[in-house]
Amino acid sequence: MKILFIINNLYATGNGLSASARRTIQYLKETGHEVKVLSGPNPDPDGPAPDFPLKHFSFPIFEPLIAAHGYSFANGDPKRIEEAVRWADVVHMEEPFVLQVKAVRICRRLGVPCTGTYHLHPENIFSSLNMGGWKFPNRSLLRFWRNWVFNFCDRVQCPTQNVMDRLRRYHFKPELEVFSNGLIPDTCLRPATPPEDYEDPARPLLVVYIGRLSVEKDQPTLLEAMKHSAYAKRIQLYFAGQGPKAKSYRRKAMKLYKDGVLGYEPVFKFCSRDELRTLASRADLCVHCATIEVEGLSIMEAMQQGAVPVIAEGRYSGTSQFALDRRSRFPEKNPEALAARIDWWLSHPAERWEMGKQYAASMEPYDIRKSVKHLLDMFQHAIDNKGR
Repeated sequence: MKILFIINNLYATGNGLSASARRTIQYLKETGHEVKVLSGPNPDPDGPAPDFPLKHFSFPIFEPLIAAHGYSFANGDPKRIEEAVRWADVVHMEEPFVLQVKAVRICRRLGVPCTGTYHLHPENIFSSLNMGGWKFPNRSLLRFWRNWVFNFCDRVQCPTQNVMDRLRRYHFKPELEVFSNGLIPDTCLRPATPPEDYEDPARPLLVVYIGRLSVEKDQPTLLEAMKHSAYAKRIQLYFAGQGPKAKSYRRKAMKLYKDGVLGYEPVFKFCSRDELRTLASRADLCVHCATIEVEGLSIMEAMQQGAVPVIAEGRYSGTSQFALDRRSRFPEKNPEALAARIDWWLSHPAERWEMGKQYAASMEPYDIRKSVKHLLDMFQHAIDNKGR
């Protein structure tokens, strides 16, 4: 099977969409199928290059904001798109942007079937413009994506049930399938038994937030929760990520420290994947406050390392489905409720350690190899249905 992935930039760092696509492509190639990529250029000239390269497209005015999110757009050269599509047996759309609008038209003209993955909500885009709560632009964009990209696909992957429910409300025509983007099957680094000082009342308590520093990830709710936590003086906050709100969130966090709310200076650092695994294995809790999240692989990878999560529950976030019980969920944008969950877990170290083992085990069904099998079935179905 010859599979073509179409994505604006496969090599961008700092956004989960590109990282997920890179992992998926790697594991698809290991199954023995031919996989090629139509993408914008790799910002690293010494790194791998797309099989069908496109030039970078720079958005006037918004380019610095786009880059701060770790994202990049390609120019959508129709000749290069057609060259790539003619090579493929099936085409997979990783986004619903202008590049994909052009690509699905060419696929339709050439009779090449296509599929898609729903990786992000319109609110992910508009939140950066402080328009995440504006119904008209978000609903309009979702309908545009539906009518001009996804409805041309044979099937569409929904990483969570929350996504499928939303797409059904908007009457998407393709068959919708729920399966995760998948986790690399890593060994849990957390030791079998807790360290000797685990229940020491003088030990700093490591509370980690892994994710892009942006409006929709809502790190301020965690910062505000510290004002309501009985453990704030013992908590070491660690924000692993980068993004457009980095300076703003660092100022807010440092103010809590300088005002004496926090007993330890908060850490802000962009970490490599191995560093994130180690960090999660050491964490007392991993918090995820995102109000707009299709899946949330970052917190899933933390759970894979035995970290107990506390996850925001809201209308446009699918991540809370991975919480094993109510103690790991809180209503979105509710710092008091988040503080109560944090305090409960921190005051029950034995239960927290045992629950960490359960969370690590709960991630086993999300092995990326299972996701790749689902994708291959989806691709084959599209090929078999070609022309029907």
